[in-house]
Amino acid sequence: MYKDKKVIVVLPAYNAALTLEKTYKEIPFDLVDEVILCDDASKDKTAELANSIGINHVIIHQNNKGYGGNQKSLYNKALELGGDIVIMLHPDYQYTPKLIPAMVNIIGEDLYPVVLGSRILGKGALAGGMPKYKYIANRFLTLTQNILINYKLSEYHTGYRAFGRDVLETINFNANDDDFVFDNEMLSQIVYAGFDIGEVTCPTKYFKEASSINFKRSAKYGMGVLRVSINHFLSKLGLRKLDIYKRMK
Repeated sequence: MYKDKKVIVVLPAYNAALTLEKTYKEIPFDLVDEVILCDDASKDKTAELANSIGINHVIIHQNNKGYGGNQKSLYNKALELGGDIVIMLHPDYQYTPKLIPAMVNIIGEDLYPVVLGSRILGKGALAGGMPKYKYIANRFLTLTQNILINYKLSEYHTGYRAFGRDVLETINFNANDDDFVFDNEMLSQIVYAGFDIGEVTCPTKYFKEASSINFKRSAKYGMGVLRVSINHFLSKLGLRKLDIYKRMK
C-alpha cells in the first residue's frame, strides 16, 4: 500500500520456472499488496511453483494466448482486485524488482500516471548483454516512433511498466493484439489519450534463462511497431478510425 493506494504486481509468465522464485523474492512486499501471475500454457511447472511460493493469484491459460493475451488477463484481474498502481514485471529476472519502490513513488505522488523502466537511458542495455542487432533496431524504431507519435521516449520496447488505475480504465487495451506488439499499441493508446509517461533508468540482464524472441519474431515485431506508429499518426490526423483508440471512460 502506498498512501492508501493498493499496489499490485502482475507477472506475465511462460516457462518461467527457473527464474520465478528469484524474481518473486526480490519484490518489496512492504509496498506491494498482491501479486498476480498468469501462466500462458507453460510447458514447465511455472503454475505449480507459483502456487507453492505463495503467489496470491495464479491465472492459468489452458491454451497459449500470446504475450498480449497474457497481459489482458493480468490487467483485467488487477482492476477487478481494486489495484490503484499496477506494475508489470517479467518473471524471467531480466528486470530488477528493486525498482518497484521508485516506480510506485512516481505514480503515487501523482508525478506521472505511467512509468517505464528504460534500458536505454544510461548504458545499461549493451552492458547487460542486449544483442547489438536488437539495440540498433531499438534505436531506429524509437526514433521513428518519436516522430510519428509525436512523443519523446528513450525507448518504447521495455517490458517493465507501471500504470495508475485511471490509465488502465481509460485505454481500450482489450482491443489490442495478442502478440508482442501489444506493448506498443498500449503506449500508443496512452499517448493518444493524453497521459504523460515518465522513465527511470533500468539495468537489464540477458542470459540463457531470460526470455527473448528470435530474429524472425523480432522482425515481425518491428513491422508491427511501424504499423502501430503509422496508424497513430493517421488517426491523429483524422484519416483513420480504430477501435484501439476508443476511450473506455
